Amino acid sequence: MCPWAWGSEPVFRRLRAALAGRVRPRRVHCILFDHDDDPAPDPAAETAWYAHYVEEISAHTGAPRAARLRRVAASSWPSSLVAKAAEAQGDRVAERVLRRLRETVFVLGDPADTLDSALAAARGVPGLDPERLAADAASGAVLRQVRADRAEARRPVPEVLTVRGGSPHPGAAKETADGGRRYALPTVLVRTSTGRRVVPGLRPFEEYAAALEELCPGQLRTPAPLPPALALEHHRTLTEPERRVLTEGRWPPPHAVRVDTGNGPLWLHPDEAATHPATRPAPSAGP
Repeated sequence: MCPWAWGSEPVFRRLRAALAGRVRPRRVHCILFDHDDDPAPDPAAETAWYAHYVEEISAHTGAPRAARLRRVAASSWPSSLVAKAAEAQGDRVAERVLRRLRETVFVLGDPADTLDSALAAARGVPGLDPERLAADAASGAVLRQVRADRAEARRPVPEVLTVRGGSPHPGAAKETADGGRRYALPTVLVRTSTGRRVVPGLRPFEEYAAALEELCPGQLRTPAPLPPALALEHHRTLTEPERRVLTEGRWPPPHAVRVDTGNGPLWLHPDEAATHPATRPAPSAGP
């Protein structure tokens, strides 16, 4: 649910392709909107402020933002539980589920902040067993995993307590309500048996590549851009910044489905469009 993390997806998708099969990635869910956050005294004013905040960030990243944000997410817990539960069904399924959850915020403007809405957003992801997802998301085991993620995110390494740099979002650790600290989002921590490197905040691909090369020489394989149709088939949805980084050739592919946002399109593979929340008909009104 972090707009800076959403705006970093073009770089992260390129990075995942460059490291495929050569590192062991692990995603930690920070819980940006927590259960014990005080409710806004004026939800409409909070939503207007947050929509403007996301708009300012999207001016830096180029990432889509919703044409209309219906509300600020009440909680990160439901979507984090569903995203964590999806990991048991394989990397491809987990990536697609997480992507759908992000798109509820930044494309639809209707954050998946309940368990029912998070599960509904994932419906139709290829290879997904929805009954297993629902059961796992409600399980004690997944709850413990997300609690452990939240705790880990609140134990930032000393390197991020103060951060300098020219980025509009350098990524210094954020103060929490209890006086502690948590990682800024996104933050990437590269660990090996011989050391670690941390890359916080909004950063170009080259900074991640440099950190990896220091610790894991020769592991990075910079991928060639994909033909547009193949890229859309692989990724299922692409933003404009992503397709410029990840593809090469005439855009859009003839079969691409366009979904307009507040500042540009999201492109969907037709199979994705068949089940995506952005293309589902709105529920009919009752009598």
